[in-house]
Amino acid sequence: MSSSSSSSDDEMMKTFFLMGVAVVEEEEQEKCSTSVQHKRRIVLHRNRLEGHNRLFQDYFADAPTYPLYYFRQRFRMMRSLFLRIHDAVVEHDKYFVQKRNVAGQLGLSSLQKITAAMRMLAYGASADSIDDYVRIGKSTSLESVKRFVRSIINIFGEEYLRAPTNEDVARLLEEGSQRGFPGMLGSIDCMHWTWKNCPTAWQGMYTGYFHEPTIILEAVASKDLWIWHAFFGLPGSHNDLNVLHRSPIFTQLAEGRASPCNYTVNGHKYNMGYYLADEIYPEWSTLVKTIPAPRGNKHKYFAQQQESARKDVERAFGVLQARFAIVRGPGRFWQPCVLKDIMTACIIMHNMIVFKLLYYANFIFNKEELMRMRCEYNI
Repeated sequence: MSSSSSSSDDEMMKTFFLMGVAVVEEEEQEKCSTSVQHKRRIVLHRNRLEGHNRLFQDYFADAPTYPLYYFRQRFRMMRSLFLRIHDAVVEHDKYFVQKRNVAGQLGLSSLQKITAAMRMLAYGASADSIDDYVRIGKSTSLESVKRFVRSIINIFGEEYLRAPTNEDVARLLEEGSQRGFPGMLGSIDCMHWTWKNCPTAWQGMYTGYFHEPTIILEAVASKDLWIWHAFFGLPGSHNDLNVLHRSPIFTQLAEGRASPCNYTVNGHKYNMGYYLADEIYPEWSTLVKTIPAPRGNKHKYFAQQQESARKDVERAFGVLQARFAIVRGPGRFWQPCVLKDIMTACIIMHNMIVFKLLYYANFIFNKEELMRMRCEYNI
């Protein structure tokens, strides 16, 4: 009895040992196969040529599927302006030129890359949400956005984001005089852009009264919503006064390189223009603020007119966010320099659109058509 029981125990232990070895070998095989699957690159055949042909037929053909109204609505600009930007960007950065890979297959076209970038800027869409229509991968979309905004700044920044020239100053003074503010060059204010992917170590520095990380944009805008000055990048813990002390807005004036600004008020001659501002700004000769608690009809009238004219920069912020939803929603990029390029490029394209609309309004359309365009584009 003892010998038979001991032999059965040995057989049972041997069986359990073999089962354990089999389980360990199976787990090791699964780990190896899983590691191989993770290292293996997934190749998707997106049929890029079909995506290009569909995009071209929808918007850029001689008889497109969608008329020009849909193009302006979805690309936030006229097709002629988009094609001008497209040609300039392709000429400036060869990344957008369509190429062939080592297998001889055509890659993404310039229309696909720039359209993906514009969709992300105009709609605030994520990088992988436009893959099903444009047929472009997430990493390529992100790279296209970064290169596109840098190209916009390098090509058009000097022309469409510049200090006012002598002719511009004369026109701005004329507009300000007609509105009851001789010497006014525009209105100044700040806007906060939420930064969703702010690093944890920086969140205390970038968090202010919004209770979430933000980056501040200081801008100066005129009545036609042209943005003459843009200073972006300071953390959201600052206020408008702190931003003003670090802003280069008065650098040319301090160095004596500003355009001449001569006007007369009540028989007194002045040679320095000013901007309309809210009550947080300091008592400087280059800033005209409202009266916080006006008393009397004279002070009430001045406060009403000043606050009405100062809303130009608020309207410019609203139109900028309506045209480019990426600056209305939270910023999802990790690098502040990329966010700065995106904001600057959106302001430049905003000014290009304003110039295009004002050109057609001044030289082609009648007053009724001009009013219709202002209602349609909120200008």
